[in-house]
Order: sequence, then C-alpha cells, then structure tokens
Amino acid sequence: MPRANRRPRLVDVAEHAAVSLATASRALAGREGVSAEVADRIRQIADELGYVANPYARTLASGASSTVGLIVHQVDDPYFSEIAAGVIQLAAEQGLLVQICQSGRDPGYELQQLRHLIAQRVGIVLISGSGYDDPRVEAAARAELAAFQDHGGRATAIGRHALGIDAVLPDNEAGGVALAQHLMDLGHRRIAVAAGSAGLTTVADRLAGVSSALRQRGRSPADLVVVHSDFTRGGGRAATEQILNEHPDTTAIIALNDAMATGVLSTLRSRGVPVPARMSVVGFDDVSVAADLAPSLTTIRLPMTEMGRTALTLALKPRAIRPRRRPTGHLLVVRDSTGPAPNT
Repeated sequence: MPRANRRPRLVDVAEHAAVSLATASRALAGREGVSAEVADRIRQIADELGYVANPYARTLASGASSTVGLIVHQVDDPYFSEIAAGVIQLAAEQGLLVQICQSGRDPGYELQQLRHLIAQRVGIVLISGSGYDDPRVEAAARAELAAFQDHGGRATAIGRHALGIDAVLPDNEAGGVALAQHLMDLGHRRIAVAAGSAGLTTVADRLAGVSSALRQRGRSPADLVVVHSDFTRGGGRAATEQILNEHPDTTAIIALNDAMATGVLSTLRSRGVPVPARMSVVGFDDVSVAADLAPSLTTIRLPMTEMGRTALTLALKPRAIRPRRRPTGHLLVVRDSTGPAPNT
C-alpha cells in the first residue's frame, strides 16, 4: 500500500493489479497490447488508489528527458547569471539542455514556473535564490518537488533551507559577520544596512551575521540602522536615499548583495558623498563586475559558478535517504570602497 504521505505511483497500481509496470502504463495511456478486461481492472485499481497520471512520469521512467529546468529569482542579476553559467557548463559536458525561468522573488509565480517545468517533462529541477522565512509560503513547492522526485525526477536547491531536497547553501551568516567585523576594525560605529526585502531567508541570515558581529564586540544590534528595499540595484539606490536623509551621521553602509551595493555607490556618487573618505560601502557575493566598479567594491566572495555546477552534480546523483547539504565557504575581498571611519 502506498504511504499516506505521498501520492500513489504507477508502480503501486501495477503491484495491486499484479501486472508489469509496462502493462499498467499502456493500459492507463490507452495504448494497444492490453486486453479490454485487464485494462478496465487496472483503471479501476488506479481510481481506488487515487492515482493521477503525471505527464512527466513516463518520460522519466524511460530515461528520455535530457532537459534541466533552472528557476532563478532575477535573470539580469549577475549573481544568478554566474550560477546559471555553472549549470550550463556542466550540463553541456553531460549532453543536457538547460531551460531557465525567472520567478521575480514571487513565491506564487515561482510555483507556477515549477509546475510549468514539470509539465514540460524536465528530468531535473534546480531552484536558485533565497527561500522565505514563512514555511507556509513554500509548502506547495515542497509538495510538488516531493512528488516529482517520487516519480523519478531529481531536484536541488541553491540558497534554500526548507524545500526538502538536496541543497547548496551559501555562507550567508558567516559572511555577514566578516563584513561587520571588517568595518568595525576600521573604526566604524555608525553602520547602516541596505537590506533586501523582509521575509527572505538570505536577508535574514546575512543580517543575523551582522548582528552577531556587533554582539561579539559588545554592541547592541538595536543600534544598527536597517532599511529594507528591493534586493536589486534600484533597491540599493532607494535604501541609500533613506539612509542619507534620515541617518546623515552614518559612516558605512552594508549592502546585502552586490546588486544593491551598485545602487548604493550610484546614489552616493550623485549626492557627492566621497567613498571611502566619507562613507565606506561593502557588498555581498563578489559578482564579476565588483572589481570594476568605481571605487572597486569590498565584498564577500561566493563561488557562484561552482555553486551552479555543484547543484547539478548533486541532481545527477541518485537520490539520498536524507537531503544532502553542501556549504560554499566564503572569502572577504577588501578593495577600494572601504577605509577608516572619518575622524578616527
């Protein structure tokens, strides 16, 4: 009998009907080669078990699928494009195609994209980007992925905690600690954070690292100025305007990703605030353009391309009893956008 916590599979129908998997498949698909009496019995058993045919199941069972579905939050964000590059590199080496979808950090649309990929009969699904701190938001996606894997598909997440699948996990909290320690070592005490949207686990984890570093130095995280905005370059610009207007004594801004940091630098430049003489700026991720910004950006380096390769490598392995976790490590890269706090 199939377990209560998963959907009945084609193999369950075959076992109850005492026929081969191929016979059950032909009967339910209405193909020739099965007597009318046997086909009727198989369909009746399928109805009794609550079996619903999955459009991708036959493809996966035959090993015919050669497509990897990759869902990212933002296609034009270098963080995701570099992860995609790693996925595409390994996929090419394995003779696989990659189909990329964008969720826009909308969990409802992400679920729609996931279902679309499954309907397109992909063999592997990779989901890249922050999860959500409310587990109810991801419950439907978790259920879809569980059913997908029960039917032979494989799935891996990048930067997600709670989907119940293999995951590559960026060193978000430790990176946040390193950024805050670097700024405090330079004498900065009035630090603001240009944070991404509230509710994203990546934002929460990186912010938790910053707060932890303050506590380690005997400072209260309550003194930290945190401005939430979109996790984009435009969000960085908006957050910086608010910081400058409401907290003009700030001497350092931590942007929780490099896209936001680019917006921070743009606004400071347009407002005539010299970096780092008057304001230090740090980012997170070390996207490929970070070294070419003016000034070059101090940031946390994550191995984005390798993260993409690792995610697909996990998906190409047989499913484990328990979801596997692969941490990324991190490196603080100090460049020209940080310097000593003014008047220290």
